[in-house]
Amino acid sequence: MKTLLLAAAAVLFAAPAMAQTQASTTDTVSADALILPGATAAPDCGGLYGMAGRAFCVSAPLTSIGALADAYVADLQGKGWIPADGDDNIVIFVRRRDAGGCDGLQMMAFYDTTKPTDDPAALGYLGFGAIRGDVCAAPEAQPAAPAPQQ
Repeated sequence: MKTLLLAAAAVLFAAPAMAQTQASTTDTVSADALILPGATAAPDCGGLYGMAGRAFCVSAPLTSIGALADAYVADLQGKGWIPADGDDNIVIFVRRRDAGGCDGLQMMAFYDTTKPTDDPAALGYLGFGAIRGDVCAAPEAQPAAPAPQQ
């Protein structure tokens, strides 16, 4: 799971912070409006995985981070984002643009693996980052493989 978290963090590194993305990605809302009940702004992203400044992060007690993630999924769906892919720790959202194409957004759940998880004060984090480009664009065509020689 640690490898998955690091790989997901690497994906977030390539994306600008959600709060700094264009209006098409965030509905031009302030960062405060992105904090749901039960979440606390975490601009430093817990100092983990080098995500500070590269993702918009919130924290909550680790025991409630799953419920908070579910609340964010519901909130984003209400704003037109469709969960398109993911796994236990990451959800990839897509939203159609009025002019065609799609915006992409990812939400990643993580925690500090160097701290005990049974500590009631342990924090979990949700990091949000825009996915650059048009996530609905057709992949570039690959040249056809040559026919086998007979």
